[in-house]
Amino acid sequence: MQFDLIDLQLFVNIAEVNSLTRGAERSHISPPAASMRIKSLEDNIGTALLYRSSQGMTLTPPGQAFLVHAKAVLQQLEHLRSDLHEYARGVKGHVRIFANTTAMTEFIPTVLCRYLASHPDVNIDLRERSSPEIVRAVSDGTTDIGIVAGSVRTDGLEVLPYRADHLVLAVSRSHKLAQSSAVNFTDVLDEDFIGLHENSAIYAFLNQAADHLGKALKMRIQVGNFEAVCRMVEANIGIGLLPESAAQRYARVMGISIVPINDGWAVRQLQICVRNLRFLPSFAQELVDILVADV
Repeated sequence: MQFDLIDLQLFVNIAEVNSLTRGAERSHISPPAASMRIKSLEDNIGTALLYRSSQGMTLTPPGQAFLVHAKAVLQQLEHLRSDLHEYARGVKGHVRIFANTTAMTEFIPTVLCRYLASHPDVNIDLRERSSPEIVRAVSDGTTDIGIVAGSVRTDGLEVLPYRADHLVLAVSRSHKLAQSSAVNFTDVLDEDFIGLHENSAIYAFLNQAADHLGKALKMRIQVGNFEAVCRMVEANIGIGLLPESAAQRYARVMGISIVPINDGWAVRQLQICVRNLRFLPSFAQELVDILVADV
């Protein structure tokens, strides 16, 4: 069974807009030619991929499965083009890493500094994502390596243990909670919070934790990094939830107190996930080994 890349892109375009005409326009193909290509594709596969109706086109169950794989193939092709372009510039390797907020800010920067210093011909594309987004990206080949919280499902992926992530409460030393030995998350949800921006993985995680309790975070202000969170906390503008390592670092130089959180989700085992470690380039496998050893 062979597939034409033009047909794959055409199919994806049609599926995304639910229209043969608009999908053909996206692909710069005439509608009659697009119709013939889709019909030939379905004949080649031996099953219908699209339902046709006066309202447009929708995916059949086989079409839904085909869409996932078609997107993955096209994504991998785009990665190939990008990598070959970098090889032409003298770069010998490229590694893509998606990680959650804590791993991004607290754990992997020093490791990547050492790795890049010893691998001058390798580039790294590092991006912050939520754990569910990371799992999807690893599964479909969008990223090579993912670092996720252990609570997320990683079916079909190779998973390696990484570090433990402890979330704690940071409050001003003058705050009423400053002397608390520990708190329950539900007991502080009426407080004003200082948080990271809405696109951060930790923001999504904490909002989900509050939602499970039937409440919403009272976000007083959102800032760009944990240092800014602690500056606001020090000024008693609100309280913040952040990794213990970051809280301890800023508590040494700011007037903030650290309060443990009793909830089980506050302690998360981070994991490294890949599709298949053996299929990664040797320089990417070496990076995984270095990350695993960095405990």
